[in-house]
Amino acid sequence: MVAELRRQASWASTKVRTCRLSREQGHAAVAALAPGFSPGLSPTLSPARPCGTEMTHSLVCAETVSRVSSVLNRNTRQFGKKHLFDQDEETCWNSDQGPSQWVILEFPQRIRVSQLQIQFQGGFSSRWGRLEGSQGCEALNKIVDFYPEDNNSLQTFPVPSAEVDRLKVMFEDTTDFFGRVVIYHLRVLGEKV
Repeated sequence: MVAELRRQASWASTKVRTCRLSREQGHAAVAALAPGFSPGLSPTLSPARPCGTEMTHSLVCAETVSRVSSVLNRNTRQFGKKHLFDQDEETCWNSDQGPSQWVILEFPQRIRVSQLQIQFQGGFSSRWGRLEGSQGCEALNKIVDFYPEDNNSLQTFPVPSAEVDRLKVMFEDTTDFFGRVVIYHLRVLGEKV
């Protein structure tokens, strides 16, 4: 039941973005498909739990240092890396063209990664990606390869348990002819060690 409501809410959310409905019209559309929908509750998140009971949560915080391979036309205000983590449905990181794109995250402390969530713009995704990680000054090592679908949905990729303080998410074989990638949300889920 919950999975079906999430699927319907995700579908409606995609329609809201592609049809450019107002926020109120979008909430009405989602509420019609998913009774009990609350505008303050993201359809992609699990129901609220009491503090301290979550097994995994987003590990990107204000102290996390991020770098990206490129930004479209060097326009960091409109397409910069900060938009990967701002939870705003209207903003995104848009890379410039190139053979491959990447995002590097340096965490303030060691973390244990369990999932990677990415929301691409359809037509500007990659056919496969690689997650690499390291501790301290060690060289990056492959953790897992993942294979995104070319659509607008928030996609979740399981990650074998890995303790790291630095991650590199690589996007290879892009679906865009020029090698551009557009990402609305990037989340690293797990726990602090």
